[in-house]
Amino acid sequence: MTPDNLLAFAALVPQGSRVLDLGCGDGALLAHLQQHKACTGYGVELDDTNVHACVQRGVNVLQLNLDLGLSVFADQSFDVVLQIDTLQHLRNAETMLRETARVGKTGIVAFPNFGHWPNRLSILQGRMPVTKRLPYQWYDTPNIRVGTFKDFEVLAEKNRLQVTEAFGVQDGQRVDVWPNLMAGTAVFKFERT
Repeated sequence: MTPDNLLAFAALVPQGSRVLDLGCGDGALLAHLQQHKACTGYGVELDDTNVHACVQRGVNVLQLNLDLGLSVFADQSFDVVLQIDTLQHLRNAETMLRETARVGKTGIVAFPNFGHWPNRLSILQGRMPVTKRLPYQWYDTPNIRVGTFKDFEVLAEKNRLQVTEAFGVQDGQRVDVWPNLMAGTAVFKFERT
């Protein structure tokens, strides 16, 4: 995660929130929220190296496989649940989205926007996109799903999630105009209705 993207995501989290960061990576975002916004909470990560990095940063981390769900957490036990670059790696993304809404009062999801114009251009040329945001070839990508800004809007509506804020991020800048076309990252803040 770039420092600019970290700040864009951190701006969505209210001061003093209890946060659950799903797929927290090396814990950089949660550490930032603890240091600059007085947040508390946990990261959830599977990778051993990332778990160790979280511990080194002083981030509370649980080593769990998110594909198994969040049954260890009670309903509404967090103010904010983050899924930054996590949803596209999960086998059951829709279930995890519902679980996010169950354990948190607010969910924040960010994922690579397959609808970004360079990706569309690659498809028109007959190739799967390889960009800074999607740097892998089709045969070696860790992403098991691709989605667009619009796809998430439809999924949120299907699951009765109220999107309270939606925008894109491109090169660390917030994109509010035509984010499905103009942004490499889609960002949604939502609540259960």
